[in-house]
Amino acid sequence: MQWKTVVLALVLERCSGQLFQMMRFACSQLTTDRIDPLVNPGLTPGPHLHQIVGGNSFNASMDPATHDLPTVSTCTSCTFSEDFSNYWTAVLYFRARNGSFLRVPQFSSSGVKSNGGILVYYIPPYDGKTKVTAFKPGFRMLVGDASLRSAGSAYAKKVCHRCMPATGEGTGVECQGSDTIALPKAPCPGGIRSVITFPTCWDGKNTDTPDHKSHVAYPATGTFDSGGACPSTHPVKIPQLMYEVMWDTRPFNDKSLWPEDGSQPFVWSTGDKTGYSQHGDYVFGWKGDSLQRALDKRCTGDNCSVLKMQAAELAMKCTKPPMFKEDIDGWLPDLPGNMKMS
Repeated sequence: MQWKTVVLALVLERCSGQLFQMMRFACSQLTTDRIDPLVNPGLTPGPHLHQIVGGNSFNASMDPATHDLPTVSTCTSCTFSEDFSNYWTAVLYFRARNGSFLRVPQFSSSGVKSNGGILVYYIPPYDGKTKVTAFKPGFRMLVGDASLRSAGSAYAKKVCHRCMPATGEGTGVECQGSDTIALPKAPCPGGIRSVITFPTCWDGKNTDTPDHKSHVAYPATGTFDSGGACPSTHPVKIPQLMYEVMWDTRPFNDKSLWPEDGSQPFVWSTGDKTGYSQHGDYVFGWKGDSLQRALDKRCTGDNCSVLKMQAAELAMKCTKPPMFKEDIDGWLPDLPGNMKMS
């Protein structure tokens, strides 16, 4: 299924009667590393493993006062070549009956070419006319909670998993319908899709806060989809940033490989076997006013007349070695960082 079909399905769900415009583009894997410049700045190694995409200046520190991503990056793993932002998530592992772990491979989303990584969305309001303010230099945010292991989070349905069908996309692009915050409990014919949806309202002042969350918010009433108004404390509308990550769990669909008690065998690199700990981090790094121009133009998919593009093959060449070297592939006796399952 090509991305235009995906967008059309989204349009039909909302009965808008017109083609909905959103940026949707691939960012191949830049590196896989146990560092996190937001939650654990300067710490090498950090507690758990992440997969990172975007500009190649990513490192454990990235002080916003001195680290200007478009200036210090020499390449980006994203197909929009003016986007040197960094986007990262946790990594999924399979746990065998003998207790050993194997990293789950990734695959590209429909209609794009990439080396794993993240499919990135920037979505303006669905009404086709309301303008949004692009993120500013130094802007950072985090959604989700690496320590979460149960329901009740304020981020319910903002971070979710979809058990993909053998063909097609399932229903819609965002978290909805049968999507679950928990990891799927049965084998998924088309793998597992992880989606992370960020807040769409900004306080208009702070590009970051100590918790990387308080400067942004979700609509006070309704949802971004329904055009819900931003709260008075966060009055500035920003684009809906969304990550889509595809995990190829199909090689592990044989139930004889699963735990004898029938429970699902996948675990996030946080040590989480529930699925609730999946999270996404973002550091803005678009060059100049390129993102604002693209949002004003209401660019669709990975084609945009006001942005520079690079071939997927060139984007995939933008990689960097991890800052902390350790075994993360092949059968492992423990998760990286010796993270304990919970």
